[in-house]
Amino acid sequence: MQPLLSQHPLIVYVDVKSPYAYLAIEPTLALAAALGIAIDWRPLTLNIGSYLGTAKTNAEGRVTEQNRSKKQWHAVRYAYMDAKRYARMRGISLYGTQKIWDSSLAGIGILWAAAQGQDAVARYLRAVYPPFWQRALNIEDVSVIRATLEHADVDVSGFEAYALGAGRALHDELQVQLHPAGIYGVPTYVADGEILFGREHLPAVRWLLTGRQGTAPDTAYESAP
Repeated sequence: MQPLLSQHPLIVYVDVKSPYAYLAIEPTLALAAALGIAIDWRPLTLNIGSYLGTAKTNAEGRVTEQNRSKKQWHAVRYAYMDAKRYARMRGISLYGTQKIWDSSLAGIGILWAAAQGQDAVARYLRAVYPPFWQRALNIEDVSVIRATLEHADVDVSGFEAYALGAGRALHDELQVQLHPAGIYGVPTYVADGEILFGREHLPAVRWLLTGRQGTAPDTAYESAP
């Protein structure tokens, strides 16, 4: 698996613990359906602590552990405020996480589901994001990811072995290639040789995938569907 190459016309990198990736799922699926194309969904497991520090909160929202600077706290709070603004427009429940999660197992779930087809990975994405962002899913537990895949009607025979073996190796090998390839955040789109970071680039993604006809569009958030 090479970061910028795929048999599909569009590669999309996401991370379950990113609210911005969550907000991009339905508009991206809608774009693919409108154009009649397949998406190569891939995980980018963010190392948030490396640039925004880490913190834990209790059930009441009080910080119990943290190693963030004032500047990092401002960045985190603005990011959530911005994401929640767009979530409200679409009636999406989005609660701030109580810690920085290791989302690699959820990402391995993407690889597993994607191997079973477009419908399977779409069902998995729709099954894993909402409960996680309602604080109802432990994505660090392989049995939980297995159950989520099963709930999404994805065949789970052999998933645990895959998650600990071949799937883990594929995930980890991909991660070390992403930064050198110019992929740093989620959602990131790779279309027609271009790398675009953020769902605000969906109009440009559409333009690239339809032959670059006419003037290239400006960036714009899409609030629907």
